[in-house]
Amino acid sequence: MSDINVRKVHLSNERLEGYEGHGFLATTLDRAVGMARKNSLWPLPFATSCCGIEFMATMASHYDFGRFGAERLSFSPRQADMLMVMGTIAKKMGPVLRQVYEQMAEPRWVLSVGACASSGGIFDTYSVLQGIDRIIPVDVYVPGCPPRPEMILDGVMKIQELAQNESLRRRNSAEYAELLASYGIK
Repeated sequence: MSDINVRKVHLSNERLEGYEGHGFLATTLDRAVGMARKNSLWPLPFATSCCGIEFMATMASHYDFGRFGAERLSFSPRQADMLMVMGTIAKKMGPVLRQVYEQMAEPRWVLSVGACASSGGIFDTYSVLQGIDRIIPVDVYVPGCPPRPEMILDGVMKIQELAQNESLRRRNSAEYAELLASYGIK
């Protein structure tokens, strides 16, 4: 058995830190789970206007969103862990967006794409929600009106960094429960 060659395969040229030898790697559970989460995000697109068109371009072959492990779009909140809110959100849509967020399983991340989702954009009117962070917590903001596909990919890579480096215990912490309670989410 000593003549068998063992090849090490690493995703994206990254290495898990830990003790390693011929044919084994010992690391922490946080690091192993973080790498798995980072490379298997399941996005749920909540697109309402022109930012959704830019997201469609991001999914096309030129930008190839699938290379980030997020090729399978989920249109069911129960099977998604990354909510991508793109475009203008009317105040009447706020409760629906919040319900979608609450139906997602933990851990969940939120990406606010474009000026309208982040701050209401040019629509400073009574009917437009002036930023989705008024109803759900947001992890990463992608600026622009509409943002280029490269900017959306950059936002997804920031979510990947969060997913990889987040402790397994963070979601059970008092600070996280307090954050959700500030939004009225149990």
